[in-house]
Amino acid sequence: MALDPMTRLSERLGGGPRLFVKRDDAIPLGFGGNKIRKLAFVAARAQAEGADTLITAGGVQSNHARATASTAAHLGMRAVLVINGRPQDKPSANALLDSILGAEIVYVGSRDERTPGMRRVAERLKGEGRKPFVIPIGASTPLGAVGFVQGILELIDQIAPPDFIFHATSSAGTQAGLVAGCRLLGLPTRVIGISADESAAVIQSEVRGIIEGMKDVLDVKADDLAKGTPIEIDDTFVGEGYGIPTPASREAIEITARTEGFFLDPTYTAKAMAGLIAYVRQQRLKEGETAVFWHTGGQVGLFA
Repeated sequence: MALDPMTRLSERLGGGPRLFVKRDDAIPLGFGGNKIRKLAFVAARAQAEGADTLITAGGVQSNHARATASTAAHLGMRAVLVINGRPQDKPSANALLDSILGAEIVYVGSRDERTPGMRRVAERLKGEGRKPFVIPIGASTPLGAVGFVQGILELIDQIAPPDFIFHATSSAGTQAGLVAGCRLLGLPTRVIGISADESAAVIQSEVRGIIEGMKDVLDVKADDLAKGTPIEIDDTFVGEGYGIPTPASREAIEITARTEGFFLDPTYTAKAMAGLIAYVRQQRLKEGETAVFWHTGGQVGLFA
């Protein structure tokens, strides 16, 4: 996807590093986003195994659920989404898109019930003679993370290796792929994941686990994935919790739209951009350095 300069945002922040945005929000399928990159690999595996239905889980406004439903429709498959929460009286944003895409929605009471709920759905579908394929939340698996190893290869065809990549991190798959890609290619790039919810320690552990699992998928030596780019997570922009805007994230949405003309979402990318803006203002990024903001999508959340 396109890599665009953010010169007006840089000027608004008083100069300093060169800023770019990687526009995964503009991936054409299903309103785009980082989940589409991961699902390209995971859904291909499902097809290879003869699956006819994709099962995944998320919240009522899950970007991943919407991306999975879009991918299923695009491939001529069915989708079943296990959603924690209650149905909206008038579906909006991602929930509306799930309905338009024809996904079957199964509601459960809590986040903890989603994984067992997916197992129950899979057993039901098998009993009906269908061939389901269960996709973990966020498609954050070693196979899914390969989508962002490919993303790094795409990036360095567009620009010299940047000094920094900033992105929203949560289920760890995106960051695992970005870090793995940088390690495999020996890039000096620092990958800064701005947490949308969990603590830095929790996400770091999950990123490490996914990277370790990628050696078999990529057919590389474990040492090739274990050295180089560190796993860096900043959890100081979460605020009061997941999906709850902060003054800095609200500012990030407005300043980005008004200087560069693209949109962030309240849950993930607004907090990630708030992080990048803070790093520039605090002069943690220096003049002459290059930083890429990897836009992971989710802007549908503005209409929730």
